[in-house]
Amino acid sequence: MAGLRARRGPGPRLLALLALGFCLMPQVSAKRPPKTPPCPPSCSCTRDTAFCVDSKAVPRNLPSEVISLTLVNAAFSEIQDGAFSHLPLLQFLLLNSNKFTLIGDNAFTGLSHLQYLSLANNNLQTLPRDIFRPLDILNDLDLRGNSLNCDCKVKWLVEWLAHTNTTVAPIYCASPPRFQEHKVQDLPLREFDCITTDFVLYQTLSFPAVSAEPFLYSSDLYLALAQPGVSACTILKWDYVERQLRDYDRIPAPSAVHCKPMVVDSQLYVVVAQLFGGSYIYHWDPNTTRFTKLQDIDPQRVRKPNDLEAFRIDGDWYFAVADSSKAGATSLYRWHQNGFYSHQALHPWHRDTDLEFVDGEGKPRLIVSSSSQAPVIYQWSRTQKQFVAQGEVTQVPDAQAVKHFRAGRDSYLCLSRYIGDSKILRWEGTRFSEVQALPSRGSLALQPFLVGGRRYLALGSDFSFTQIYQWDEGRQKFVRFQELAVQAPRAFCYMPAGDAQLLLAPSFKGQTLVYRHVVVDLSA
Repeated sequence: MAGLRARRGPGPRLLALLALGFCLMPQVSAKRPPKTPPCPPSCSCTRDTAFCVDSKAVPRNLPSEVISLTLVNAAFSEIQDGAFSHLPLLQFLLLNSNKFTLIGDNAFTGLSHLQYLSLANNNLQTLPRDIFRPLDILNDLDLRGNSLNCDCKVKWLVEWLAHTNTTVAPIYCASPPRFQEHKVQDLPLREFDCITTDFVLYQTLSFPAVSAEPFLYSSDLYLALAQPGVSACTILKWDYVERQLRDYDRIPAPSAVHCKPMVVDSQLYVVVAQLFGGSYIYHWDPNTTRFTKLQDIDPQRVRKPNDLEAFRIDGDWYFAVADSSKAGATSLYRWHQNGFYSHQALHPWHRDTDLEFVDGEGKPRLIVSSSSQAPVIYQWSRTQKQFVAQGEVTQVPDAQAVKHFRAGRDSYLCLSRYIGDSKILRWEGTRFSEVQALPSRGSLALQPFLVGGRRYLALGSDFSFTQIYQWDEGRQKFVRFQELAVQAPRAFCYMPAGDAQLLLAPSFKGQTLVYRHVVVDLSA
């Protein structure tokens, strides 16, 4: 028909728009299957379990949903800290039949859902303290088939087994011999003696000294040291913040052998004994904050002092000086109003070496040791207000130093000798009897002391190391405890300083060493 026009198809522009619209339409595809959980080559896995054989380490690429893990014949021997922290939902952990010898302290950290743990048939000899503490809901534990060493390291386990609600199969000790084949659950806690002590070097004073005397003054702790090498009595002060001894003051003393502090009526005095040039008494002046000389000590009476001892009897203050010369005499001085005055001459011409004041049973005594005769015991006479000779310690022909201590109801003397064994004697009511001899060639100093209920004896020597002995209550004897590298000690001094228990060892040939007494819990 001539009047009708032919109909045209879509133009290029429309086709392009249609194509664009098709591309923008949502695409419909088939649903993908769930992703297979990762599983190491040495393991067989499902979504929530893993069974691993011959693994070289705890597998890391396991599904986080795993609630049960078994390791068999593992090719490693140590379970390290946080080994299973990547599996927080773990409920069952079977580590039996491996060769594990060590377990880290925090190996099971993060396993708050763990209910069953099997460590059976491994090579475990010990377990870290409180290793099971993080496992709050642990129901079952299997430790059978290990070679547990039932020493102090296992004490915590015995305590834990007695209080836990976890079901634990019977465990047996492999060692030591006295516990072998004993059930761990049945071990008595009293059998574990796990607290020990040690003396560790705490501070080094870089100078020799021949005596050390701690003292309290105006609520502060001080230490007086005789240092003939630097011609002084050195006063150190304890720094409670830094917890160290610090320099404080010095008293001139060209040949000091002993510096004895005394606090009388709140006043501080220091008796300075010297080999040459006379001996003196100094007074601390708090206004000028320095020491001033108060008085001389009669050089005709005290010629060659070797030791000083200060004490109180019936409210009066005294000090005694041991004189080691042929022509001098061990002498007693008494405080009266404003000075110390000669009170009594004791034991002339006997080369006295040491003094020990003993106030027991209400009977003050002074024991004088000598390098030329047996120690002499003096007893205080309240009628005469003097010491009266009571007798000799005949078991020891000579002694360089004499000290005493009490253990229970018994009184003991410790006597060091330069040639021959040192002796421990016990008072039997009317006489002393020997209970122990200690090898001590070259000994000039010894000191018994008590730290927190433990009794020790420090015994020095010019030819070998210092020996520390500890008192054995059952055997009523000292047993060798520790050796300290102190050269030629001339004294030992125990000094509590806050929470630090210190042993000072002044040395004639080397540095003055300060040791700290530490308590070690072997079950930790």
